[in-house]
Amino acid sequence: MKNPHDIILRPVLTEKAYEGIADKRYIFEVAINATKSEIKTAIETVFAEDGVKVEKVNTLRTLGKIKRQGRTQGRTPEIKKAYVTLKKDSKPIKFFEGMAQ
Repeated sequence: MKNPHDIILRPVLTEKAYEGIADKRYIFEVAINATKSEIKTAIETVFAEDGVKVEKVNTLRTLGKIKRQGRTQGRTPEIKKAYVTLKKDSKPIKFFEGMAQ
């Protein structure tokens, strides 16, 4: 089994992410090759002391943008986001408390 900290890379802290915190919906940047079931178990194990129970996971892959510098061009890295919705009886994640008002 993979290490949960290798699956969940970082939280996404944007205005849209802050709006979802009240509904127990959190956004994380995850590894490109992670599946929904792996993301679910990783979230539940990393935040186990908070009593977090995941209801569903939606994923989104974003291609990197093409950037140019003179004649050469390349792409920024591709990322994968996971929209995690917690169950109604689940406790919220303590890391995000106080951010959404």
